[in-house]
Amino acid sequence: MSNIPDEDVYVIQGIKEDGGKLRPSDWIERLSSTLASFGKDQRLRYNECVQPCMINGNKCLVVAKGLSTSNPNMYDFVMGFAKGNSLVIVADRRTGDRALKTG
Repeated sequence: MSNIPDEDVYVIQGIKEDGGKLRPSDWIERLSSTLASFGKDQRLRYNECVQPCMINGNKCLVVAKGLSTSNPNMYDFVMGFAKGNSLVIVADRRTGDRALKTG
């Protein structure tokens, strides 16, 4: 997602609002692989709009805000999954005072 500015993504953390972790623990890989494809080298390439990552030691799913227009059904599914499971959603990848929680 290096081409997408930090403020143009949501970060869904693998942590519930109550502090617990969502099980199964591979849910991030499962969601991100739904839009992934294999390159000519037969390696899995994640879609630029939905990618797994680690932030401060926590597994996260980075979702481009533009997914809401390029693939609204997938955007609704991913965000609905996060909200339905009470996962922490941060407005962008920045930290500290610049990080805004969605609500």
